[in-house]
Amino acid sequence: MDKIKELIEEIERLKQEQKFWEATKMLEESISKYHDDHRLYEELADIYLYQWKLPKATKSVNFALSLNEESPTWNYLKGFILLSRNKPKEAIKFLLKSNSLMWNNSEVLRNLWWAYNMSWEVEKWISILKRALNISPWDILITEDLAMALIWAWEVHEWNMLLKKIWKKIKK
Repeated sequence: MDKIKELIEEIERLKQEQKFWEATKMLEESISKYHDDHRLYEELADIYLYQWKLPKATKSVNFALSLNEESPTWNYLKGFILLSRNKPKEAIKFLLKSNSLMWNNSEVLRNLWWAYNMSWEVEKWISILKRALNISPWDILITEDLAMALIWAWEVHEWNMLLKKIWKKIKK
């Protein structure tokens, strides 16, 4: 088995147990040995994002993109960070690239919707959210986002149908 893959599995276990300090220490030691493996930076950025340490996450993402600019995950994370920094127009570029590399990922689509939302590109909102909901029909966040987009678009009939769907999910 790939040494990096084993290491990542251990880091994922530590993250699940919320042992972020241990995971970060393990990553920092591993990065000094395997500095050109973008997967390690992904794990580090994931921890920093969870802890909302955006400057550190940004640094990790930017370096990883310099190693592998065709990574769908890195492009997604870069877009997510830019959205978090209220830079939706810049985020769209990275989210579109992530979507083209990792087709039909509902979370990428949801963030792409948010970037268009923040940029007031209304015509793209609903179609993107409908696609995301088709991929993940039980995702309550996507369902709620679509309901809000339908309100903004004055699609009252469709909005009512979606609210009934949400209500059924909640009652279960």
